[in-house]
Amino acid sequence: MGSYNQNLYQIVFGTKHRRKTLEANNRPELYKYIAGILAKKKCHLYQIGGIEDHVHIVTHIHPTVALAFLVKDIKIASNEYIKSKNLFPAFDSWQIGYGGFTYAIEAKKNLIRYVQNQVEHHRKKTFKDEYIELLIEHEVEFDEKYLFD
Repeated sequence: MGSYNQNLYQIVFGTKHRRKTLEANNRPELYKYIAGILAKKKCHLYQIGGIEDHVHIVTHIHPTVALAFLVKDIKIASNEYIKSKNLFPAFDSWQIGYGGFTYAIEAKKNLIRYVQNQVEHHRKKTFKDEYIELLIEHEVEFDEKYLFD
């Protein structure tokens, strides 16, 4: 018998100190680079998006890939890429942590739309407020003083 799975994740991480350094004109290049990392790890990217201070990734994670190592690889490689290409001149680095949230496959369409509409969504809500809501929605215990670095 074969092995079958569906590991749908939303991965969220921000810039260091939530600095608004991810300028809109170069975000597509960053997203394409991250998509390449996911493809090499046999993960299926459904959607990637964000605004000036954070990124959302909706992906199926291959069962041989650990979430923590995947995020670490994405952040290290994209950090080096951003700096080598001078993609975002004011970018310093990514925040230390990340959020990884699992979803039932039925949520995929709404989740994709949510990430596609990040610019509109953040006209009304900060990244900090959005992130805290995600933690509460997914019943993740946290101490607010350790959320962002």
